[in-house]
Amino acid sequence: REYTIYHRGRTIDGTLQNDSTTEQCIYNTVKPRSEKNNRKHIHSLYEKNIHKYDTSACGTYVTIREIEEAIKDQVSVPYTMYIRFRLSIPLDDILIFSGFTDYPNSLFGDLKIKFKINPNAFVFAQVNPIISMAKYYTMNKTDLMASGPDKLKNIDLLFRNWSLGYQYTMQFTQMGCTADLITKISIEQITDSGLKYLMCSINPVTLSIKNYVVTEVTANMSGYKATDNCLQRRVEAWSFPISATTTGIRTSQNIPLSHITDLCLLFPKDARATCYENPCYHNMQVTTCGRNFPDMPMNTLDQQFFQMQLNASNLDLLFEATDEFEDALTTPRNTASRRLNPHTDLTSFVII
Repeated sequence: REYTIYHRGRTIDGTLQNDSTTEQCIYNTVKPRSEKNNRKHIHSLYEKNIHKYDTSACGTYVTIREIEEAIKDQVSVPYTMYIRFRLSIPLDDILIFSGFTDYPNSLFGDLKIKFKINPNAFVFAQVNPIISMAKYYTMNKTDLMASGPDKLKNIDLLFRNWSLGYQYTMQFTQMGCTADLITKISIEQITDSGLKYLMCSINPVTLSIKNYVVTEVTANMSGYKATDNCLQRRVEAWSFPISATTTGIRTSQNIPLSHITDLCLLFPKDARATCYENPCYHNMQVTTCGRNFPDMPMNTLDQQFFQMQLNASNLDLLFEATDEFEDALTTPRNTASRRLNPHTDLTSFVII
């Protein structure tokens, strides 16, 4: 959340950043697909890692059985449970480190970074129950075969009757916010002859971090050198003076600009620092120093807007955008009559 960098005992000016979570979110959003796919335990993609119960995810998996065991003797709400996980902080996601150039066979020397973890920046998501059950069956196949046919029949019933219509939240949700999650899956016998039916309960669930304890910190860095120019780079966040309504937002704000390299717009629905969705606005336009960007008002779901965002992020030629970033730029969340629940993560939206 906050960090300060020291080099040989001296504070490096220009690196005091009070909202480094937003800084890293912006920088990480526009990273190409190849870099995220190759960095295990650092970047988690919902469709590629989390929803498929992949072991390369950054974070930890918590089973429903573990939750049941932790809260079975608790009588008051909210329930609490202890979770231990490893947190990887890629230093080159911090803006100052992103400007470093590679120097082979050299080290920083006495470099120290002092940081505070922002508990509100953590996210959670529910995995695909079918993938989870398939992995469970693969890992425990011998025991299941020896336990008799009933468990195998129940697993087969789950595979054959699982419906894509179960409307649980299929995307990342920030800690402290509410998502519709599967809280119970059961097999109910509906006839005396043994006919069974798959039951799935979906309820709104809010997860939050009560407190945390850092038990171990390690870092691996080599071969980088900072220049004076990159040491002065920083991200400044400015909020709109008014909130958006159901009909959109029309506002203006005077912001002093000097030596600006990138201008980004984020649209949080609430007090978020990590997950941002497409506001699906029409006639979107920003006026800066008497110039309009883009030249014509644009729809945030338009094909031209999509191409402009890829160009601005250098993801249009050599580097390829992730599916999550593309979907966040092109998939609407609702219509005039109902809110949609897409089968993809749409929380990587940012206007550059």
